[in-house]
Amino acid sequence: MISNNNMVNRKGIFRGVNQTMTIASLAMVSAFVLFSVLQIDLANTVYNGVKQWITANFGWYYIAAVAVIFVFSVWVTFSKFGDVRLGKDTDRPEFNNFTWFAMLFSAAVGTGLMFWSIAEPLTYLQGNPFAEMAQVAPGTQEAAQIAMRITIFHWGFNAWSVYVLVGLILAYFAYRKGLPLTIRSALYPILGKRIYGPIGHAVDLLAIFSTLFGTATTLGLGVSQMNAGLNYLFGIEINSVNQLILIVVVGSVATFSAVSGLQKGIKLLSQWNVRISSILFLFFVIAGPTAYLFGAFFTNLGDYLANFVSMSLWVDPQPERQWQGWWTIFYWAWWLSWGPYVGIFIARISKGRTIRELMLGGIVSSTLGAFTWITIMGGTASFIELHGVGGLTDVVNENLTMVLYSTIEAINVHWLTWPMAALATLMIISWFVTSADSATLVICTILSMGDDHPPIRMRVVWGAGLGVVAGILLMAGGLQGLQAASIAAALPFSLVLIVMGYCLMKDLYTSTEYQASPSQDPAPKVNKFKPAPALSK
Repeated sequence: MISNNNMVNRKGIFRGVNQTMTIASLAMVSAFVLFSVLQIDLANTVYNGVKQWITANFGWYYIAAVAVIFVFSVWVTFSKFGDVRLGKDTDRPEFNNFTWFAMLFSAAVGTGLMFWSIAEPLTYLQGNPFAEMAQVAPGTQEAAQIAMRITIFHWGFNAWSVYVLVGLILAYFAYRKGLPLTIRSALYPILGKRIYGPIGHAVDLLAIFSTLFGTATTLGLGVSQMNAGLNYLFGIEINSVNQLILIVVVGSVATFSAVSGLQKGIKLLSQWNVRISSILFLFFVIAGPTAYLFGAFFTNLGDYLANFVSMSLWVDPQPERQWQGWWTIFYWAWWLSWGPYVGIFIARISKGRTIRELMLGGIVSSTLGAFTWITIMGGTASFIELHGVGGLTDVVNENLTMVLYSTIEAINVHWLTWPMAALATLMIISWFVTSADSATLVICTILSMGDDHPPIRMRVVWGAGLGVVAGILLMAGGLQGLQAASIAAALPFSLVLIVMGYCLMKDLYTSTEYQASPSQDPAPKVNKFKPAPALSK
């Protein structure tokens, strides 16, 4: 086999990274940005045309693919291979459970739940196909329950199984088999040393594309909510100039965090995220409709579990209304397009855990975290809309970015309104920074052929590049097209992920270290691990 050490340069400006991959990725990013800026109308037409074509023709495929991924995740979790350790048998997790969860959740969620945990259920409250099928009128308590069910579904087991399964497969081949921590390594059982050639480069370039543009899109959308928060707090005008300033500031902080590495910047920010979020949640629970929220927690849990299978397999028989394409298919494509980035990061922080620990901890705890978040914030907003002062659906319809602040204000604890709005704005910034710095680290890890500590100068280059891409496309009005392009990238990656799952299963069943003799217990013989032979030229 060809060593990954021979795939990176040892001197010059490309020292520590793969020169071919670095040049190709920079060229890809430059071409995409230039096309989006110089041909704005054409670019948006092309990107949205691709998105609509995929939605119209492959909507059923996205539904089926994510359902299969979830089923496969359940199988590998509870199979006889669940005790296989992701590393040597003597390896143990680098991070404790709280820190590990905080880092995983922070990298994957970003500002998404800050934005959608309230806006999404309030949007569904006004009408959706599931309410229509149940003959439930919009704006009722029954409609609110269905709205919460759909929102939790989009952030639940199916979604997290995509991220965690990618993380499992990559951690297995990197730390159990001694291959580089890149997407290409998962294809080794069928490609062999060809993973170091053009096919491997193409797969990793797809991962870089999804990571950079997906994160840049989130930054572009996230600064809109940051700007709205600063407008609410200090009256700062909402405009492109202020949003560019925010991109520079947030991008700089994210780059500094990425340079600091996992043990300092990313780890500390992730822990900080969970702790300050808990303060805001306590405010919603104590100052808001306390009894209603406790009841909603159990009601939502039962409702979600009772409808999980039917929702997972539902394909809209009336595609002309486009609801499923706007929401569920959009979400599934978005999770898939972020799969390479979040998966590599999960793998990086999960060395030493067993397959079962990673899968159960990643999927169940993250789903429970998202479920609790949505129940508290979305449930409070729904209560205010139905039983309180109301008016929040009007805010959603007028300006999505302001509904979080309107909800805090409607809780009507005047002396805490401004501090909680300030805390929410800080959370938006902090959650995004941890996504951006993680994305920067992932891109550099890929370019350095799996090095856990990629060159610092590359982290600076790609951290700055992330902000530049987001800023240029924000000014050019190309974020909508960029979002569509990122979603389109989910289609080829979904095929890659299916092949990755097959490769994992193939290796598990063919590796002699997991095969028990007739006189032995059929459980995997994890106590007799033999590391992969040293890669040589």
